[in-house]
Amino acid sequence: MHTAFIIVTVAAALWTGFSAYSIWAKAPYVVGPLAHYGVPQSWWFWLGLAKAAGALGLLAGLVVPWIGIAAAAGLVLYFLGAVVTVVRARSWGTLVAPFMYLVPAAAALTLGVLA
Repeated sequence: MHTAFIIVTVAAALWTGFSAYSIWAKAPYVVGPLAHYGVPQSWWFWLGLAKAAGALGLLAGLVVPWIGIAAAAGLVLYFLGAVVTVVRARSWGTLVAPFMYLVPAAAALTLGVLA
């Protein structure tokens, strides 16, 4: 179980960190949908910062477990908000995107609580 926890947590952190970088780099495949959803551009930096903090928190949780649990819980809430944003925009074709981040964060949270 501990090996699964480490693998899932590191994978979730890398995946979320990549997402943070993608916002800051203004990658078209990220900022295009954000603009379509109506997310103000002034929020983009802060959204990326929240993701980066969550990713670092997941990694810190490998040493201090409660930090990882808090970070994973925050990321789960963040990506649930992303799901709501996509649904409100009625962008059904991109609904899978927030789930690609939500599922690893939820798995890291579950394994962190069970570890």
